[in-house]
This record gives sequence, C-alpha cells and structure tokens, in this order.
Amino acid sequence: MNRRVASLKLQSTATGAPDTYFDKVIKYIPGDVVAAWVAVSALVKTANNVPRTTVMWICFVAGLVLAAAWTWKQTHVSGQSPAVKQIVIATIAFGVWVFALGTPFDGLEWYRPLYASLLLILFTLVVGLVDQ
Repeated sequence: MNRRVASLKLQSTATGAPDTYFDKVIKYIPGDVVAAWVAVSALVKTANNVPRTTVMWICFVAGLVLAAAWTWKQTHVSGQSPAVKQIVIATIAFGVWVFALGTPFDGLEWYRPLYASLLLILFTLVVGLVDQ
C-alpha cells in the first residue's frame, strides 16, 4: 500500500480515487513507529541501572526524527515533491501518541493522563479531515 495521501488535488497524479477519511487516518498516523515506541518503552522500563527518564526523552526525540524520516521514505514518489504536510502531521501524530501513552511525559508535574487521552481521541478524529 502506498503511504502517500491521495487527495482531490493530487488525484490527477495519483493512481485511483482519492483516499477516504479512514485511509487518511491510517496514512497520517505512523503506526509502525508508534509500535516501535511501545517496544522501546517496555525495554527501557524493565532495564536496570539506567537513567530511565533521560533515556526515554532521548528515545522520544529520536522517535520524532524517525517518524519524519520514515514518513518521508514511505511517501516518496519519483517526480513529485515531498509530502511535507503529511510528514509534519505524522511527526505530530507520533508525539500525540507518545503523550497519550505517558512515558516520558508522566514524570512532568502538569501531565494528566485523562487530558492526554482526550487529545489523542480528538487528534485521531480530526486528522482524517486534513487534505494534502
């Protein structure tokens, strides 16, 4: 499956019909990078004698970079400009997912899991409305 969002604007250059709302939700959220985050988070949480908070913040920043790079790679089409909007949205989506999952944000005094979960729900519902 091509990960690049095909909107009405891009329909003339894309093959097939424009993506539906649900197709866009799936393509905007980097599920593979989020899954990698869940695995990394579990590994770090069970590690002994490591500065967990510092390691998790470093992994979070690395995940943001990876989400952007991975989305760029997955959406690259020869002869077309990069899908910058999709790359930015996917990077933000990774951040929202990590925020909702808690670590490393749960160490911050102002963090509230309820608000993070509500943000995730809202983001997921709204992101499918965005066209390329």
